[in-house]
Amino acid sequence: MTASAQPKQSKDMLIEVDNLVKYFPIKGGLLRRTIAQVKAVDGVSFAVRRGETLGLVGESGCGKTTTGRTILRLEQPTGGKVIFDGKDVFAAPSSQLKALRRDMQIIFQDPYSSLDPRVTIGESIAEGLVIHNLGSPKERVAKVRQMLAKVGLHPSHMQRFPHEFSGGQRQRIGIARALVMEPKLIVCDEPVSALDVSIQSQVLNLLRRLQGEFGLTYLFIAHNLSVVEHISDRVGVMYLGKLVELADREDLFRDPKHPYTRALISAIPIPDPTIRRERIILQGDVPSPVNPPSGCRFHPRCWLARDICRQVDPPFEEKASGHWAACHFSDKVEEPLPKSGAAATLA
Repeated sequence: MTASAQPKQSKDMLIEVDNLVKYFPIKGGLLRRTIAQVKAVDGVSFAVRRGETLGLVGESGCGKTTTGRTILRLEQPTGGKVIFDGKDVFAAPSSQLKALRRDMQIIFQDPYSSLDPRVTIGESIAEGLVIHNLGSPKERVAKVRQMLAKVGLHPSHMQRFPHEFSGGQRQRIGIARALVMEPKLIVCDEPVSALDVSIQSQVLNLLRRLQGEFGLTYLFIAHNLSVVEHISDRVGVMYLGKLVELADREDLFRDPKHPYTRALISAIPIPDPTIRRERIILQGDVPSPVNPPSGCRFHPRCWLARDICRQVDPPFEEKASGHWAACHFSDKVEEPLPKSGAAATLA
């Protein structure tokens, strides 16, 4: 794996992602030939330690969900390598991949569309056990009842259908469905973004409790930095298909090394009306992933941008101990914004 994204104790890593690439072809013409590529994920590298939560955050369309899905091979990769528990996920044949997927599960964003309305939740939760031929029918029923209790639902609910549950309850069912396989890694794809704020905290606390109880490792994908700050040990920030910053949670929120991260943090509300935070409002739209800007992809919206930013893609390198960023002027991120002629304004 690329050293720039690799924590130093590689033997403690459960999953290592090296230069991950995922492009989606755009077809056109009478023969439906590929005329362009959507560069959803373009050279992303990171590693996740056993038992930790790595938060992956960024604007909608930055590629974070595609990253999670491609790691699990729910999307076929365009390039790169993923090593999970010492095994090459992308090189694994179908027979080995099925065994790997027992240890890699996902919690989907939408608690409504992720459940089949035609089957009971007991059948949905037990589906993985059936596919992998784990246990007898009686043992599967007992396992499903156990998992329902673990996520805060009554075991008798296993005979009910998804439409009989609220959004928060459905997401608990989704957690039970991932947990029943006793995985090592769970990709949490914005698991609370579709829930009411009061329910979000309950689900987040549930995930933290289950992590300690089962020794789980999470890749937690979100666009809400407050949620990521609450649950993550380390945080990676993505922009337009690339990882632009990666650091321990406290280091990243205290001392961001990338201007995009600083702008995101400035949008977090402070629960104290007497405290005012400098709010950075980025100007312009996110560029198209079909034709991303040359050099640094953030430069059209960055108040630090210089000629080198427009011409040279900054390397993803260690700016401080364990703190990685891709910015030519990371030492100037915390400087006051210029009052005019900038790509961002203060609110």
